[in-house]
Amino acid sequence: MSVISKIAGLFSKTTQKSGNNRPDFFRSLEAAEQGDASAQYNIGVMYDTGQGVVKDAAEAAKWFRKAAEQGIAGAQYNLGYAYAKGEGVTKNEAEAVKWYLKAAERGLANAQHNLGNMYANGRGTAKDEAEAVRWYRKAAEQGLAHAQNNIGLMYAKGQGVAKDDAEAAKWFIKAADQENRDAQFNLGIMYIHGVGVQCDSGKARFWLMKSAQLGHKQAAELLKSMQA
Repeated sequence: MSVISKIAGLFSKTTQKSGNNRPDFFRSLEAAEQGDASAQYNIGVMYDTGQGVVKDAAEAAKWFRKAAEQGIAGAQYNLGYAYAKGEGVTKNEAEAVKWYLKAAERGLANAQHNLGNMYANGRGTAKDEAEAVRWYRKAAEQGLAHAQNNIGLMYAKGQGVAKDDAEAAKWFIKAADQENRDAQFNLGIMYIHGVGVQCDSGKARFWLMKSAQLGHKQAAELLKSMQA
């Protein structure tokens, strides 16, 4: 059986502001300068996305740090991402792991997923596939499709967990139902070979078609070969 070998990449930063009133930049800035953590996070989002102010990655990171140090999970996550990518700060994967961990421990699914990636690939920390699975599972159980696909891959390959094709298929299905094209491709492959599921060429074509429609090149190529 051939499944995608590469773990899905890091999620990008969150751009949702805290609160419901979406205050303008200057009102948020005044509150942020007075130490309001939610306002500090909002200012970081505004600088990161250019909402009401010229985009400035360094300023975004500065305000995310202030909010992160006060325990705002979204800011901790965004600061971790900034360190992972070198956006507004000098790239430092160990710092990325540190801040992802803080956000992950507060239950933020995207941070749990990205922390799993760091452990899976040995970035910023020693490679630890079992720890990667642990964090992928936490994110997957919150419904995060990329994490569901990644834990499926870990089960399919027996990395960090005992190999279990049926369990792999279970997680691929969950992610595929959320329009994750990698999971749809992986599920199609499993149906072709009857691994973890009953062999079913119709279901294989169905999932490969959905994956191809979302731009998955390998799925499109495999469909062509099946129709030849």
